[in-house]
Amino acid sequence: TEVTEKLEEVVMIWTKQIRQVLVESEQIRREADDVGPSAELEHWKSRMSSFNSLLDEIKSSRVKKIISVLQAARSKTLKQWKELDGSITIAANEAKDNVRYLYTLDKFFGPLVNASPVMMEHISSLMNTIRMIYCTSPYYNTSEHMTSLFLKITNQMINTCKTYLCEG
Repeated sequence: TEVTEKLEEVVMIWTKQIRQVLVESEQIRREADDVGPSAELEHWKSRMSSFNSLLDEIKSSRVKKIISVLQAARSKTLKQWKELDGSITIAANEAKDNVRYLYTLDKFFGPLVNASPVMMEHISSLMNTIRMIYCTSPYYNTSEHMTSLFLKITNQMINTCKTYLCEG
């Protein structure tokens, strides 16, 4: 029982740390007013990397051994652990899925930065791709995500126009 108690303490520390990561990942991002759409892709790539690293750690043999000992001891800490494991898996899947969908927009980001203010030839394809993401993505099709993306695209269009005006 002494070993079980020590292992439960370790799992409780991990639980607290993982909860902190999950809470931080859900907080509202503070971004500059003029940040472009590439920042959205970078945010999700970073989040994907973080959660994949966390998943790798959770699936390590060291952690699996501790969990199996606690399962054999019928520890009550495992209920919380399993919930967190599920939450991490969902967050990792969301980030991976969002990166995959946002990469379909990546080809538009360069022309959006480098185009003259007459960007209309790119806008139609960009909007069709965003519509496809909205209709098919199981995670990215929320009003929060779409608003953030449209805000960044608008910021980029404004920055492109400012640059054009200052150079012209």
